[in-house]
Amino acid sequence: MKLIIMTKATFFVEEDKILTTLFEEGLENLHLYKPNSEPVYSERLLTLLPDDYYKKITVHDHFYLKEEYGLRGIHLDTAESELPYGYRGNVSRTCHDISELREAKKKSNYVFLKNIFDSQSNPADKQSFSYEELKAAARQGLVDRKVYALGGINLDNIRMMKDLGFGGVVMCGDLWNRFSIHHGLDFKDLISHFQKLQKAVN
Repeated sequence: MKLIIMTKATFFVEEDKILTTLFEEGLENLHLYKPNSEPVYSERLLTLLPDDYYKKITVHDHFYLKEEYGLRGIHLDTAESELPYGYRGNVSRTCHDISELREAKKKSNYVFLKNIFDSQSNPADKQSFSYEELKAAARQGLVDRKVYALGGINLDNIRMMKDLGFGGVVMCGDLWNRFSIHHGLDFKDLISHFQKLQKAVN
């Protein structure tokens, strides 16, 4: 099972140090998600990271960064979004409904299905599917190794996602809530939690 880490939606001072440490600990796919931000801030963050890790970063906005920094790929935040003109390379998408999965998978390397549970990083994002609906989707082959669970995923429910047949999980709030961007002095708890997540998906 794959483990994807999505960045916090906002930039913060220690972010480059934490991301570098996560990569050193074996993070394979980071989704750079900074909605409504100026591209210059994403560029600045990228320049603070060792360039060896660029090929492990997928970008949600400012798609020119993919070519400029040799990033892993781009992510479209809806199932229907069109690819940028002439784009060639890895692409992933977010599906907000089970009915979108079949078509979205055909034109993506993988897709997120959102929201599996109530979000831990955005209180407005509430659970969208019942367990029975997810089980039915798995039986129909809609949920498979190309579909990654997003929304409220934590250590306690990773096993359930694995049993349902999801190919991966996307972590956000469960990880970032372990570090205060205003008062945090060290991020040992966050890294230790990442190591537990790695074990849980294997």
